[in-house]
Amino acid sequence: MQVLKNGLNSLAGGLQDGAEFDLVVIGAGGAGLSAAVFAAIDGAKVLVVERTEFVGGTTAWSAGTTWVPGTHHSAAVNPADTLADAEKYLNHAVGEQAPAALREAFLKHGAQAVAKIEAQSSVQYRPYAKHPDYISDLPGATLSGRALEPLPFDGRLLGELFPLLRPPIPEFTVLGGMMVDRTDINHLLAMTQSWASLKHSVRIVLRHLSDRLSHARGTRLVMGNALVGRLLHSLSQHAHATLALNTSVDALERDASGRVVAVRLSSATGQARVLAKKGVVLASGGFNRDPVLRSQKLPGIPAEWCPAAPGHTGEALALARSLGAVEGQGAQSPAFWAPVSLRRRADGSTAAFPHFVMDRAKPGMITVNQAGERFVNESTSYHLFALGMQTAQQAVPAYLVADAKALRQYGMGMVRPGGKGLKPFLADGYLTEGLSLAELANKLGISAQGLAQTVADHNAFAQTGVDTQFGRGVTAYQQNIGDATAGGRNPNLGELSQGPYYAVKLYPGDIGAAQGLQTNAHAQVLNAQGQAIAGLYAVGNDMSAIMGGVYPAPGITIGPGLVFAYAAALHALASPVTLGSNP
Repeated sequence: MQVLKNGLNSLAGGLQDGAEFDLVVIGAGGAGLSAAVFAAIDGAKVLVVERTEFVGGTTAWSAGTTWVPGTHHSAAVNPADTLADAEKYLNHAVGEQAPAALREAFLKHGAQAVAKIEAQSSVQYRPYAKHPDYISDLPGATLSGRALEPLPFDGRLLGELFPLLRPPIPEFTVLGGMMVDRTDINHLLAMTQSWASLKHSVRIVLRHLSDRLSHARGTRLVMGNALVGRLLHSLSQHAHATLALNTSVDALERDASGRVVAVRLSSATGQARVLAKKGVVLASGGFNRDPVLRSQKLPGIPAEWCPAAPGHTGEALALARSLGAVEGQGAQSPAFWAPVSLRRRADGSTAAFPHFVMDRAKPGMITVNQAGERFVNESTSYHLFALGMQTAQQAVPAYLVADAKALRQYGMGMVRPGGKGLKPFLADGYLTEGLSLAELANKLGISAQGLAQTVADHNAFAQTGVDTQFGRGVTAYQQNIGDATAGGRNPNLGELSQGPYYAVKLYPGDIGAAQGLQTNAHAQVLNAQGQAIAGLYAVGNDMSAIMGGVYPAPGITIGPGLVFAYAAALHALASPVTLGSNP
């Protein structure tokens, strides 16, 4: 693979004006790299264009979970699950909020895509023992088998390509750049209680200390970093692949028949017009960093609250619209969401920390609005939680509240479990402490009476195990992200009774675009008449989500990103069309 790190002409013999490729992929996130890998496997000459200095996009910052029903992994851990069950589940969860034909194509091609990329690349998955669908009380939902996780990856195998991989969010690492997944976290927390956990913990810490002798961060990659590392390693094995970093797309060009046949590119080191013999795949990550589209689609949500990667500027979407492409319609929301907490870093940037599963659903924690009242089921999915923040009264910001026992046990956002090292978080206001609930409420500027009554009501729920207000802990998904070892009647409920009390402010953060370009089952971009724009494809968050803005399971962005990358590459390379005259 040829790599142009600093633009088009940064290396001798760099990308030349008029260069020909079979497929040009715009964006080097998970979906874009997947499309490039699938095409390269089939012998295509591929160009991947990335406007930032890193590959990986938001996928590199994610858990890397890939939701694809019906694979051989599913059969291994949940043989009773069927594609018919998955279709039933999606029909109930998504319904008419997205075209059923796209869900059908996703289910049809999913197992094929996973089997091909595992058999012919470095990408490898495993099913987690228990990883429930998020709306687990709907018909067709299952507890395991559909959500696949990338196996950890040795970043040293990337050699000189390792620095090109987008580093993880610093707040998601420990010991100065050591990545940990939930298996590692469980072992680290139990290292004084279990010989197996101690051995695991010592092994990964020693590996990290060894890494730091020669690398800026750990090379043991997990979660989304592992997935992107595996994709990058896979692409690097193909001599007919080219990666151009720090490069922007200025125009998409069509021939006389209307087919997209060329792309105009620019960088600080030059410009080039390259030909795309089989097509162009848009995988630039969606609209979330486009200030105009953001103000239209996400009014009142500052970009500072978005924990997604910085490259999602919407420029590729604008170029597609100039060719007649239209956006998908009817989605529940134009974005996917999670509650985030904010903290200013030493370099002046803002860390937006998504609260997925580690704290808010645990016993001894509640979330309240500015009246000191609960307004949402704290154990629901992060998407529904953040949507609930936006529809409730006085819930932006909201306040995640815990007693001292819960803080020690689970941590709160960027505050690690154990209850140590609180001073810097208290000093900069990320964490608020009160010796009593009344003192905490006064410091937060919320109703002390409301908070006291809310905690009293919640503590009564914890004693009975039944939350009569919001039904917390009633589904398999909710129970899975609680703590069954806490000893309560309900794994999601526990009394707040041990002072001091703590709070972290929460804001609704958009974690990815759900509204993108309208496509067909081959990932071809459609115009207003529903006709495919020949030679133009969209995958990942550039493609309008097949889930219709609903978040039914873990990995429902990365999974379809992989599958429709497979479908796009398959369709484009099968096309008999050759380049026509220059436009």
